[in-house]
Formats: sequence, C-alpha cells, structure tokens
Amino acid sequence: MKLTILGCSGSLPRPDSPASGYLVEAEGTRIALDLGNGTVGALQRHLDPFDLNGLFLSHLHPDHCSDFGALTVLRRYRPNPPYDPAAHRLRVFGPPETQDRLTRLYAPNAAELADTDLADVYDFEGFDEPAEVGPFRVTALPVDHLCPAWGFRVRTADRVLAYTGDTGPCAALEELARRADVLLAEASWTDSPDRPDGVHLSGRQAARVAKRAGVRQLLLTHLQPWTDRQEILREATEEFDGPVEIVEAGQSHSI
Repeated sequence: MKLTILGCSGSLPRPDSPASGYLVEAEGTRIALDLGNGTVGALQRHLDPFDLNGLFLSHLHPDHCSDFGALTVLRRYRPNPPYDPAAHRLRVFGPPETQDRLTRLYAPNAAELADTDLADVYDFEGFDEPAEVGPFRVTALPVDHLCPAWGFRVRTADRVLAYTGDTGPCAALEELARRADVLLAEASWTDSPDRPDGVHLSGRQAARVAKRAGVRQLLLTHLQPWTDRQEILREATEEFDGPVEIVEAGQSHSI
C-alpha cells in the first residue's frame, strides 16, 4: 500500500500545502481520502484524476471536501476524456446528505440546481457497510467532531491504514487504529486542558491513541497554519515509542 499526501493543512490551505487530501494505492487501484481546498491540483501531479477508483469523504467541512467542485468540472467538461464518465461513474462514499450538499457546492444558482444532482458522473454511497474497492476494504467509524464525521480503516490483504479524519478523543479511535501499520492522525493543536471537547486532537492525544491501539507508525496531519509544529512533535514523541512524523504535502509513504 502506498500513501501520498496531497495536502495536510488543517482548516485552510497553507502557502506550502493544500488542505486535507490523501491518495492511497495498491495493486493498481487508487482511492482518495478527503479532497480539501487545492487537492485536485496536487492530485494531477501523481495521476490523471480519471484514474481514481473511489473517493471517501470523512465529513463535509470545506477543508475536507471543497475540491469536489473542481473534480466535477473535470469529470463533466474535460474534452476527450479517457473514458465516458457517465458510463463509468466514480464511487463517492460520504456522510448522509453528501449528494445534496456537494451538488449545492457545484451548482451556482437555483435554476441549475433544479436540473443537477451529479448522478451523471458519480455514484453516491454511504457508510452502512464496509466498502470494497479493488483490494481495499474500507470501514468507516463515527468519530467526535462538530458535525457528523467518520474515520476510515483501510485494509488490504496484508496492511492496515487508519485515518482519523477530524475528531476529538473518543472510544472509536482505538477500534479504528487497532494494530494498524500506520495511523494517520490529525493533530490540529497543542495539548491543553482548556481545549473544547469534540473538535480536534492534540499531538499528545493522537500519540496516546497510537500507543493504546498498538500501531506500528504514527503520521501526524491537519496541523493548522498557526500551530507550533515542533511542540506537536514533542508531545507525540513523549507519549509514543514508535516512529512519529509530521507529514508534508507531496510526500509518499510505503505501508
């Protein structure tokens, strides 16, 4: 399994990184986890977006899904596409209301919205059952955020990647990460007892999840542009004995 960081900035893009988006590849199949601001541009450095086999959206905050609009323009209007996107619709997995919300993101006015549901180029699916896409089995677990949100456990025959999405500390995270080869965890802010519940993780909290779940490697992402990166890394390495790294846009990791 190969993980490529399309973007890793929390809440909004940084000058050197789009917002959240991750490309995962195995055995010729390619899926994306989230598609935040700027990630479709980054995706084109690594593959033709028409080569995506599935898109999984952890929740519907803009920094995790707003480039869906750009992907839709590409799929509906690119001249001479490599295949007919209406005949081979992209599978999109997301929370309830994903189709409605993302259609409203794309359609510029009420008149176009009345004629648009994006079902011409997408097949919208939910999280009721684990999703099978090529060699991937993706299980979504609800996590604790400001809106309905899910983390993803991505399994192949011999590897497991766990991705938290956005979440505060919650019991589901240990189940999500249990004995994963890699935990890709948000660490949006430094640790403090004054942080509100049900929003984000600190570096320390992400590392505690990794330690309790017995993961092999911890990758930290979604650091907000104003967050102290070295402090996040210090917190995490104090709590977790395994390899810890803050990811960078454009990096690839073998899992």
